[in-house]
Amino acid sequence: MVIKVLSLNLSLLHNEVLLDIATFLARRWTNNSKVQVIIKNQKVPITRPDKNQITLPGPYHFPGTDFQRYRQWRIMLWYEAMRLTFCSKVMSYDHIFGFLLNTLETKRAEILGLRSWRGMEKEIVFNEGISWLSKPLLNSLYGKHKVAEAFSQYFLTGSLKGELFGNEFSRVQKGAELAKEILDHTIANDQGTEAIEQRIPELVRILELNSLASFPIITPASKVGFGRSVDEKGLLAEIEKLVKRKNLEPEQLVKKSKEIFEGREVNAEFDALVKESKRSENKGQEGIENLGLTVPKDVDSDESQIYDLDLIQRTKSQFKHWKTGWHEKHEEAGDEFDPETFVERLSRTFITDFKLSYRSKVAIVLDHSSSIEDSEQDYKRATVALCEALKFLKIKFGVYAFSTEAGQVRCWIIKPPNANWTRIHARRLAQIKALGGTPLAEIYALLEPVIRSFKPDIVATLTDGEPSDYDAVRRMVLMYRRMGIRMAALGLGRTLNAAVNISQNLQYLEYEKSLAVSMLGDIPKKVINLMQT
Repeated sequence: MVIKVLSLNLSLLHNEVLLDIATFLARRWTNNSKVQVIIKNQKVPITRPDKNQITLPGPYHFPGTDFQRYRQWRIMLWYEAMRLTFCSKVMSYDHIFGFLLNTLETKRAEILGLRSWRGMEKEIVFNEGISWLSKPLLNSLYGKHKVAEAFSQYFLTGSLKGELFGNEFSRVQKGAELAKEILDHTIANDQGTEAIEQRIPELVRILELNSLASFPIITPASKVGFGRSVDEKGLLAEIEKLVKRKNLEPEQLVKKSKEIFEGREVNAEFDALVKESKRSENKGQEGIENLGLTVPKDVDSDESQIYDLDLIQRTKSQFKHWKTGWHEKHEEAGDEFDPETFVERLSRTFITDFKLSYRSKVAIVLDHSSSIEDSEQDYKRATVALCEALKFLKIKFGVYAFSTEAGQVRCWIIKPPNANWTRIHARRLAQIKALGGTPLAEIYALLEPVIRSFKPDIVATLTDGEPSDYDAVRRMVLMYRRMGIRMAALGLGRTLNAAVNISQNLQYLEYEKSLAVSMLGDIPKKVINLMQT
């Protein structure tokens, strides 16, 4: 029997799209809206229940077709979500004690998780089948590592891949029996991680291992010469073996195995993610590499560190009258009399409504030179608050950041103008590190094609006011102004005196309007005021 499985280029699945679906699924599976997911280049997942955080390797670490890799990555996410739900502690895998505890907790999390998520059964069987193909042969392992790996295989699957010698199998068998006993007792008595942890020393003694001994983690991606393809017939045979344990009729066995192998439910999800990746790629980001612009590829920095909800709410509240388009002021004469003000004996007792207007298209350029390193996080928090306020006001805007790495100018696209601001863009910003000098003129030159296409009403630059080449910056600013774009600059000073000096420097750069701040929390209000017409 030949079964065709959809195979697409996994590079089309952007990390941002993967992060989006991972965050949604993890929060849905855990019923916890505070869960944060991070995708990082590493061998094994790391889950921190104390921080509501899951860190995963990318799907490219797994063997098989692109779709099969995604399925393995997705089930890994489910297991870690269940750990986050049912486990109070997840130890490191690189020593025997942690490896054994995590092995038992994997099974406990699976048993408890399936009570609520029965639909994951097929994916678990598929994952067991494809994982078995890439598990190491016990014959190729030696010493304590061999016994620990054999225990994991036998306890989790009931089978061994390879041979054991001497009393090794007896130790593994007795260890698996004890582990099952521990697990049954823990679940029956509604106990948690602590109860299992207390009994791990018993398991260590039966297996004749050393709790503190190191345990090298072997993954398919770390094995020299490991084939990235998967034998489809071999995989289907492994799935059939697993399905046989359910004692199905032969006809049902073939049908069930085929359903699990194809994974049609997840296939539709995968296809939708690929399409979403293509859509996001086409939102103002076509050909950016040819322009010298870059989208941050890594997404391993948590954006929650720069999401200051209090600052965001304060910023939004300051501009509620902008949202309506009208602002009410008290005057000595006006359209409406205010009796409460008259009773309080104040001089201005009349109310006049003023129509507000602001420029509707904005490009924001963020300086990430080394000079802002000391206040980098506060700077980013203020930027996120500004972007949230612009989104609140329904203003179309693009955000770009620049830094210097190894002497090379880097201009990053944080948010293209045609995309809606989301936490994904905040996560992009969180990746950028404050490095190098302030090559502002070169950044304006790199951005010129994008700016000409976007045609913003105003380009607002947040900088420390000390560019590498003043004359070159002046020429670029004048060129942008000739394009009909209003150029504004907001200087960032650590102290009031520094802010004053920066403001004076900016006056020589031919910006139409420039000002400086020494308090980063003032950035959102100052930038939006620059937009007022």
